[in-house]
Amino acid sequence: MTKLTEGAIEALSNGGGGNDVVLQVANIRKIDGGNGPPRYRVMMSDGRHTLSSFMLSTQLNYMADENKLVPNCICLLKRHVTNILKDGRRVVIILEMDVLKPAEDVAGRIGDPIPYTEGQGKGPQAVPNPEPRPPLQQQNRNETVNRGFSKDFGKKAPSAMPSTPGGSSKAVPIASLNPYQSKWTIRARVTNKSSIRTWSNSRGDGKLFSMEIVDESGEIRVTGFNQEVDKYFSLIEVGKVYYISKGSLKIANKQYTSVKNDYEMTLNGETSIIPCEDSSDVPMVQCDFVSIGDLGNREKDAIIDVIGVCKGVDEMTRLTTKTNKEVSKRTLSLMDMSGKVVTVTLWGEEAEKFDGSGQPIVAVKGAKLSDFGGRSLSASFSSTVMINPDIPEAYKLRGWYDKEGHTMEGESLTEMKGGSGGGNTNWKTLSDVKTEHLGHGDKADYYTCIATIVYLRKENCLYQACPSQDCNKKVVDQQNGMFRCEKCDKEFPNFKYRLILSANIADYGDNQWVTCFQESAEAILGQNAAYLGQLKDSNEAAFDEVFQQANFNTFVFRSRVKLETYNDESRIKATVMEVKPVDHKDYSKRLIMNIRKLAAQ
Repeated sequence: MTKLTEGAIEALSNGGGGNDVVLQVANIRKIDGGNGPPRYRVMMSDGRHTLSSFMLSTQLNYMADENKLVPNCICLLKRHVTNILKDGRRVVIILEMDVLKPAEDVAGRIGDPIPYTEGQGKGPQAVPNPEPRPPLQQQNRNETVNRGFSKDFGKKAPSAMPSTPGGSSKAVPIASLNPYQSKWTIRARVTNKSSIRTWSNSRGDGKLFSMEIVDESGEIRVTGFNQEVDKYFSLIEVGKVYYISKGSLKIANKQYTSVKNDYEMTLNGETSIIPCEDSSDVPMVQCDFVSIGDLGNREKDAIIDVIGVCKGVDEMTRLTTKTNKEVSKRTLSLMDMSGKVVTVTLWGEEAEKFDGSGQPIVAVKGAKLSDFGGRSLSASFSSTVMINPDIPEAYKLRGWYDKEGHTMEGESLTEMKGGSGGGNTNWKTLSDVKTEHLGHGDKADYYTCIATIVYLRKENCLYQACPSQDCNKKVVDQQNGMFRCEKCDKEFPNFKYRLILSANIADYGDNQWVTCFQESAEAILGQNAAYLGQLKDSNEAAFDEVFQQANFNTFVFRSRVKLETYNDESRIKATVMEVKPVDHKDYSKRLIMNIRKLAAQ
């Protein structure tokens, strides 16, 4: 029979308690959490006494929801903290616990325990008053961090929690924070800080910023508003460690954060933030990396952490949002040891400053998974992008890539677009496209090939389009100096030229007719549509010369193929999604890899 740790209830009730305490669940009760997750109050027994002041931390709610934690089961309490409420009562928050023996294997309640009351002790002697303790004290200090939290990159947990400024109490772990505490200080590193955001509505104007902080036990999102923005924004530096106390805690809104914590913190007038000089034992970041090969098994819109070698990177582009705000965008391709490749889109400042030279290791924390065109990732403004991070995963990946990974072509999970590298696209020859019947399925197929322009059909390659920024519909000449757009239901005094170019491309094995729209057509012709429109109207010979010069040039084509039916006739329609110049160094590497593969067969 499993032996309970007698005397553990008395020690826990007085704020103490040792490592690996074995207890029996006497009762468990669900408490409605209002708008937040429910809480579970647990009565535990050590065979001598019972205590009903145990509370299950929300990350362990699954144990109760799945009926793993039920009356009479025997548990190993591995990690906990003790909170002191405003009325002086102590509550033991269970942070990590294993079920040693399920209830069905236990013959009822062990021993004849009685409810523990403070002052009750062993024998008749008086029990001395316990020493004054800080509001929160982490127990089981030599235990590793909670396995339910993100992995710690090889950092060893300190033997004791560090003292707060002044040395009057100990810093508490982030994992133990909850709205029921009033006095606490944490010591954490800032891993991400947003820019200042402003708003203006009927209730007035305001501003805010947010940051993500991490310690050995977990992470939490922190937000400051208005006066706190003025007070703390310039003080906070990413990568630095701070003592933070007296923030307000509330249930986290998962819609706006990918941080793995049920609570989030708001700075207020009583908040104190003090820089910490001794920060060597605080981890730099907390991530739970998902293999790129496993992305296909994850739900759409899932928030994940990923790390990989940057195989290729696109040029930065600028987009205009629906609110007429310009934003920078850059797409890169990551590959890990699974041999799979996924595209990651960076936005804003991250897109502008990213340098993909030297094929760096890139880690993205909090990327959003999309199923558009296969599988792709987007690093939002709340994501953290790290280049060559100082973590074991990065060193392991770099060693693998330099030794053998650089010879792999890789299999892309993203169908729509890829970067310029050799391992991020579905490479095919034009004969492969036909023999493999690409485009004949329910969905369109995407492939990349290297081919040469052999003919360009210049007839009807230009049309007069609506001048509106977000509309490319053809306009109708009203013969009165005005041009009408049916989509916008407006007339304009001008128009813009757009290209729709039909081209025949060929490689060593076959040829194919493809349709090229604005950007890809301009890349092939080497001129923009507006200039070509002027040439066509003013200098027909120069216009023809542009097309002659474009013939027999070789490019990398990224194309979409789909079987379409028109007037009861089915045929493959190929549309060029992207055109790039050939990187001959990269192309030669890929050819050498293919030769080696064929030689090994």
